[in-house]
Amino acid sequence: MTESADRHMNLLLVEDDDEFRETCALWMSRKGHTITEAPNAHDALHLCQQKHFDVAVVDLNMPGMNGLELLDRLREDNVETEVLMLTGQATVDTAVQAMKLGACDYLSKPFPLPELEKRCRLAFERSQLQKENRQLKAVIERSRPKVRMIGDSPQMQQVHRLIERAGPTDKAILIQGESGTGKELVARGLQASSLRADRPFVTINCAALPEQLVESELFGHEKGSFTGATATKPGLFEVADGGTIFIDEVGEMPLGLQPKLLRVLEDGSLRRVGSHKERRVNVRLIAATNRNLADLAADGKFREDLYYRINVLTIELTPLRERRGDIELLINHFLGQNWTISPDTREAMQRYDWPGNVRQLINVIERATILAEDGCVQLEDLPREVTGSSDSNEPATVASVLSGTEKLEDLERAHVLQVLHSHDGNKAQTARALGIHRRKLYRLLERFDISPSEYA
Repeated sequence: MTESADRHMNLLLVEDDDEFRETCALWMSRKGHTITEAPNAHDALHLCQQKHFDVAVVDLNMPGMNGLELLDRLREDNVETEVLMLTGQATVDTAVQAMKLGACDYLSKPFPLPELEKRCRLAFERSQLQKENRQLKAVIERSRPKVRMIGDSPQMQQVHRLIERAGPTDKAILIQGESGTGKELVARGLQASSLRADRPFVTINCAALPEQLVESELFGHEKGSFTGATATKPGLFEVADGGTIFIDEVGEMPLGLQPKLLRVLEDGSLRRVGSHKERRVNVRLIAATNRNLADLAADGKFREDLYYRINVLTIELTPLRERRGDIELLINHFLGQNWTISPDTREAMQRYDWPGNVRQLINVIERATILAEDGCVQLEDLPREVTGSSDSNEPATVASVLSGTEKLEDLERAHVLQVLHSHDGNKAQTARALGIHRRKLYRLLERFDISPSEYA
């Protein structure tokens, strides 16, 4: 027995026949339910505005405002009460009209009282499911990451404009850009601004799956269709039905699978692996790639007709090194308000080319906040590849004008090693001698790549 079947209901009986209403109320009360009576629709409307009822049992034929008019008023006022309509003159037309107005059920007089309770119970369970569904949607909406792309460079402003214009359409979109430029974030922005925003958003990365699994993941499979298929499984296109599917690294899709993708994009039809049954879906496609699909198509490695089908509109994401003005904004955003960053550290990050783009910058900031002390990110908290820029236009520093061959970093490394040797490799004593915290010494050992074999 379900939990809702054990709960007592809060019911409203709207009936102008006093004897019949009192009989129903007495019987339902003996069953443990809370009953409120209303002899007419006007009183019922007032009661519903003052109190919540799980189910309202409403007589269709009443003087003044009838049951259908009351139902219409309740829906206008957004009253969240299930309505069970009663009548002694049941016809198909009135039943259809009541259902169109939002009645959940229809019961013809006369009827056994246990049947009334059964129908009220079904209506109550329906309302509980709808309530749980609303709560689940609210939880999902609150937990859904908010789409925000950082940057005010001309390139990013163009991306924002394209998302705003292309998002509300149902056309396929191709996002092109290097790894780490935020292609999935753009896809989520397109979905959030679309008419499918409250529908499923499903993602798959073709480069992250073995070739033999891509078809099963996208289109599903039947039990026993291949080794390991121990149960029937719907594919991601079916999961995304009514919503959006984001296929990342679409250029890595196996060539033999591309006709199947083309077909589902053209007419929405697909077949699971191991099935002859045709299924239909309504899905919007957003694809992304870090490869040149036109070149792949010219080389016969990507179907030309599929390329044109998914390339209705292309959004190009510029690498971070070509929009350095956004680096400052990204640093400030991902560092947050509780951290500061030294000027030389900020300068090094501005100068670096960021081959991994925004994803790499985020990882570097997360690493730096773990290593940094006193809430301030210093140059030594950055990886060596960021601080050791080989840019020939870099201004001269103390490190470049020391003895011609030695860099400041080499001298620092040698000094740390010397102090370690003088204290027989004891890190606590070495840190005290250097005047630094032991955690900072560990960071220096990592930064200078000093192994225990060098000082033990």
